[in-house]
Amino acid sequence: DNMSPVVMKAAVDITKGRAVLEASGGITDDTLRTVAETGVDIISVGALTHSVKAFDISMYIS
Repeated sequence: DNMSPVVMKAAVDITKGRAVLEASGGITDDTLRTVAETGVDIISVGALTHSVKAFDISMYIS
């Protein structure tokens, strides 16, 4: 949780596929690619639920 991409990559290298690794904490749409490139198996992005921005799709009828 909240590891830097450098530390994540080190964990991937150490485990060599012997464990399923999940990255979470502080991951945003801006950092997602960098985290994915570390080789972790699962990425959790809490911002999808707790930091979502409202999108107005209202419809006006006259």
